Amino acid sequence: MEGEEKPAQEADMEPVVTAGTSEAVPRVLAGDPQNISDVDAFNLLLEMKLKRRRERPNLPRTVTQLVAEDGSRVYVVGTAHFSDDSKRDVVKTIREVQPDVVVVELCQYRVSMLKMDERTLLREAKEVNLEKLQQAVRQNGLMSGLMQMLLLKVSAHITEQLGMAPGGEFREAFKEASKVPFCKFHLGDRPIPVTFKRAIAALSFWQKVKLAWGLCFLSDPISKDDVERCKQKDLLEQMMAEMIGEFPDLHRTIVSERDVYLTYMLRQAARRLELPRASDAEPRKCVPSVVVGVVGMGHVPGIEKNWSTDLNIQEIMTVPPPSISGRVSRVAVKAAFFGLLGYSLYWMGRRTMNLVLSLPAAQFCLQRVSEARPGR
Repeated sequence: MEGEEKPAQEADMEPVVTAGTSEAVPRVLAGDPQNISDVDAFNLLLEMKLKRRRERPNLPRTVTQLVAEDGSRVYVVGTAHFSDDSKRDVVKTIREVQPDVVVVELCQYRVSMLKMDERTLLREAKEVNLEKLQQAVRQNGLMSGLMQMLLLKVSAHITEQLGMAPGGEFREAFKEASKVPFCKFHLGDRPIPVTFKRAIAALSFWQKVKLAWGLCFLSDPISKDDVERCKQKDLLEQMMAEMIGEFPDLHRTIVSERDVYLTYMLRQAARRLELPRASDAEPRKCVPSVVVGVVGMGHVPGIEKNWSTDLNIQEIMTVPPPSISGRVSRVAVKAAFFGLLGYSLYWMGRRTMNLVLSLPAAQFCLQRVSEARPGR
């Protein structure tokens, strides 16, 4: 159906095999390594992983533990997106619990930040140019594209103030997950186009103008101490919450709906794992899994609230059709834009022509043409 997108399950990156258990597994008997079966090799690696997994892990205060109905455990690390402490919290949590799955608050449209180096990301985050605007408009439409660029401006403002690229905790999670045997890496956030289109649809024309005005004139200085003080509510999300606080529908689409989506993805990742069998005759054995979720601190209360409730994921993945007032306002914005552009070109052309005609050379040429006319 048009306007719907399926949830993204995994990052399209290096393949990683999912497996893991918090229960005991059979030991591999000593012998010729060439005679070890695939199942025995799996159990050997799994045993090594479980030895590194702490039964009572020493976790940072920013970690919230959730338990699924089947006994699977989920450790949600609440982070500030511009915090060195948050990066250390993520590394410590993954090393302590040796998860089977790591889920991060990213979607496929932002996965590139996992592969880029810090210097490139810092430069990209600071640059909000016409090319990025055109790409955002092509991808999301005019109003959603403008909204995305305004939010990028907020992120660029923080980046410029702190000299720190966003998403460091996600890059650390990706690197640490690659070091854990049989660990999958999932993208857990709702696709950006869906979020922006639903956010735009929730606002009236004047609300869009008021929000854009607030984002355009954001210039308050930010320090690293401000970031660390906001670890109980991520700085970027807090700044957005202050600007969208008077628009409950916008808060619902940008924060509350994504809480539901992140909860859904964490529950999907926390399914019981099936251990490999030596033969088809051997009975199937499933064990609880261990999951680490890396999300902004502002989403943790919503995830806790939604953890044990029934979730309707399709409802928040549908982009509602634009209303009549929305279509009228969009036409009005386009008409105003092209009208202003046309008037600007006319005014500039007229001023340029007057300037050219006032030059002595132009005056001399006009006089010669006038004298050369027949009948004078």
